[in-house]
Amino acid sequence: MNPRTARGSEPLVDGVETAVYTVPTDAPEGDGTLAWDSTTMVVVQVRAGGVTGLGYTYGAAATAQVVAEQLADAVTGLSAWDIPAANEAMTRTVRNAGRPGLVAGAVSAVDIALWDLKARLLDLPLTRLLGASRTDVPVYGSGGFTTYDRHQLDRQLRHWTEEQGIPRVKIKIGESWGRAERRDRERIARARHTIGDAPELYVDANGGYGRKQAIRIACHLDEHGVTWFEEPVSSDDPAGLAQIRAAVAPEVTAGEYGYTLAYFGQMLGAGAVDCLQADVTRCGGITVWLRAAALAEAAGLELSGHCAPHVHAHAAAAIPNLRHLEWFHDHTRIEDLFFDGTLDPQGGSVRPGADGAPGHGLTLRTDRAEKYRTG
Repeated sequence: MNPRTARGSEPLVDGVETAVYTVPTDAPEGDGTLAWDSTTMVVVQVRAGGVTGLGYTYGAAATAQVVAEQLADAVTGLSAWDIPAANEAMTRTVRNAGRPGLVAGAVSAVDIALWDLKARLLDLPLTRLLGASRTDVPVYGSGGFTTYDRHQLDRQLRHWTEEQGIPRVKIKIGESWGRAERRDRERIARARHTIGDAPELYVDANGGYGRKQAIRIACHLDEHGVTWFEEPVSSDDPAGLAQIRAAVAPEVTAGEYGYTLAYFGQMLGAGAVDCLQADVTRCGGITVWLRAAALAEAAGLELSGHCAPHVHAHAAAAIPNLRHLEWFHDHTRIEDLFFDGTLDPQGGSVRPGADGAPGHGLTLRTDRAEKYRTG
């Protein structure tokens, strides 16, 4: 028996470290309500029994400060086996700091690192530790930023569908808070022309439309075979999402800004979505993401993982009601740059744990990452 796992020698968390990296985008990026030219990743490494687990989230650099000043002490000295206990300890610690937002991102990054640590201590792929429901995890290509011209959009869509064989893709609409509806319509038609009839076409308005505007534009979506209408209005408006869902043909989806389990329960209770989304780097980590999946399953719905696909993949393989993962251009570019052990989406799916590597299989390439370090 491995001495680290023997009775009486339970591994205790004895170190938590953070690093902040800011990576420029490869072109200006924007959606319906926001524009950006760089992306910040906050990496957390947690140690126990001479082994290190790695987690990360995307968000404000101040996330690292939350980890260092509030969460590190909460998990240090706890058993590396008992991750739900560590997650609960973190949740209680940040009560007065406010759980939603970057604090939830900090909790998520530590939780992911703890799951990676436990699997590495056991020398198991994380998907084996969690228990697999599937071997293949479907993905969809995601990008199609409103800042792209027609040539950039065409190249990206063709890369996914023709070069990588991904049969489902998503573009951004709702430009300028819904004030560029004509261009939205043109870009939707252009995307369908580029990919042809067979691939699924999704759109994401990032909450840029009003309720009636979203219903009006849905007729255009239906005309071009769009089957996924993400955040037609703000995800803080579950009644509006439910109203739109009842009126349109495409599936209405939301949930990426869920920072607590209660939020997902409220979304489902309102009948707001046809497919629930959750982000493992925001919702409280793998611990809470799996609970959100169970809530969705109880409501008869599937769950889709939002962004950061490499830290979703093993958890995604563990749930029976998975729809797919978002293969988000901005994040996959950074993850391929920073980590060894990234996955190949060729054919439209990935196979987490197939190589037998322990944990989530990612190893930070500090030689590549260091030039982008900002904290």
